[in-house]
Amino acid sequence: MLVALYNRTFDEQDVPFLKGILQLLEEHGLQMVIYKDFYERMEQHLPFEKTPRFFTSNRDLPRNTDMLISLGGDGTMLDSVCFVGSSNIPLIGVNLGRLGFLAAIPEEGVEAAILSLVRGSYSVEQRTLLHLDASIPLFGDMPFALNEFSIHRQDTSSMIKIHTYLNGEFLNTYWADGLMVATPTGSTGYSLSCGGPVVFPQASSFLITPVAPHNLNTRPIIVPDSNIISFEIEGRTPQFLCTLDSRTETITSNVQLAVKKESFTVSLVRPDEHNFLKTIRQKLYWGIDKRN
Repeated sequence: MLVALYNRTFDEQDVPFLKGILQLLEEHGLQMVIYKDFYERMEQHLPFEKTPRFFTSNRDLPRNTDMLISLGGDGTMLDSVCFVGSSNIPLIGVNLGRLGFLAAIPEEGVEAAILSLVRGSYSVEQRTLLHLDASIPLFGDMPFALNEFSIHRQDTSSMIKIHTYLNGEFLNTYWADGLMVATPTGSTGYSLSCGGPVVFPQASSFLITPVAPHNLNTRPIIVPDSNIISFEIEGRTPQFLCTLDSRTETITSNVQLAVKKESFTVSLVRPDEHNFLKTIRQKLYWGIDKRN
């Protein structure tokens, strides 16, 4: 089995933990290909007996990679999606950050997770992605997102008007700081913090969630993911921000934007003892009375 390792925010305090992961992978005979920047930062604190294989982008990640292990938080997992793209290489996230909703494997659960990989005792969930079409080139060859697409006012400018259409039919004009379209996976991220509902990953839907809307009767709405959602933007300033997950581009009001369901999905690995219900109970403290 060939396993890729990715990390973007190397921290010296994680060295003992990372050393343990490398030892476990070697003990179980797993071959490794490591993100080059991660290796160069890690090598200063954790010398390797021999130089491993590297990857630097989605172009040189070996196609025969069996799994990519993301070492970090949810932001690191979103980066990892860009590396695997349409290759269908499964992702598993080890949480070295804070919340860890996507990167659901805690540090103390890594050994059990690696044993699950070796034994094949895990499930793979297919998660929907968003695809962005624009009238100008945006986001290079990765115009897709696992969590959400969003439009924002820039800096401290006044609120903007976002005219929104479903399959060409007018839906609403949002007077707000911004607007996002989230996948079911993204429902527990930015959309949740803006008042959106939690949606099960298997639901075939998109969430349209306004960011700080001026009209108090404007609420998030769930639509089928078969829709093409398009936008026209107005504002007092000439530029706006357009994002796909944690990636950002600056655009003007004459740029035409539309999002739809991506033609491929991303595969997320879940050890058998992990599932969505368990994750929301643990991460959102559902059913836990903090008064005790």
